Amino acid sequence: MTTMNTRAIPVIAIDGPTASGKGTVAQRVAAALGFHYLDSGALYRLTALAALKQGIDLNDENKVSAAASTLSIQFIGEKVILDGEDVSELIRTESASQNASRVAAFPAVRRALTERQRAFRAAPGLVCDGRDMASVIFPDAQLKIFLTASVEARAERRTNQLKQKGISAILDDVVKELRIRDERDSNRQVAPLKKLDGAYLLDTTAISANAAVEQVLRWAKDTIRATQ
Repeated sequence: MTTMNTRAIPVIAIDGPTASGKGTVAQRVAAALGFHYLDSGALYRLTALAALKQGIDLNDENKVSAAASTLSIQFIGEKVILDGEDVSELIRTESASQNASRVAAFPAVRRALTERQRAFRAAPGLVCDGRDMASVIFPDAQLKIFLTASVEARAERRTNQLKQKGISAILDDVVKELRIRDERDSNRQVAPLKKLDGAYLLDTTAISANAAVEQVLRWAKDTIRATQ
């Protein structure tokens, strides 16, 4: 649980829509700085997966939130373990992404996962990505970034990712799915996806992941140094 003495530990909070590249950027920035990394989306994907494995209807907020509060998970390198099973690939499917968005709209689920996410804040620092990292989970983050890209660019990236995994994907269908997800994430009542005042805007539509990482590292150097 986050306590007062953890507030001095720097946090870089990167929010943004699906397939904007925030996960890739956050992981690389964390590695470059030697910071811990939190993929908050994985927790919602795991919640949905755990609920389905238990035969829970994803429309049942109370039961889904109960599943969220009792997750048995481990992050070992790039592996994600749920109840002793490697589910790294299972939680990266398009259906897992859609299911995560559904359960993330429930206030009770978000409450159940809030302290679990805050517990990732540890020295020497944390880089986290999601949709409410800066607004709800770490409102005192030293560096807040809203990372985005056009829906067409995001759809192309997601389509290529799926094809690389041997999963059939049609670009137009992915565009439609992303628009639906954006609408749901931006208009949900609890912790909607939005750029906060004071957050840096980083549009990755026309730049490489390396360029995005370099920009975040420049901001991190200036911002974190200024707060120490």
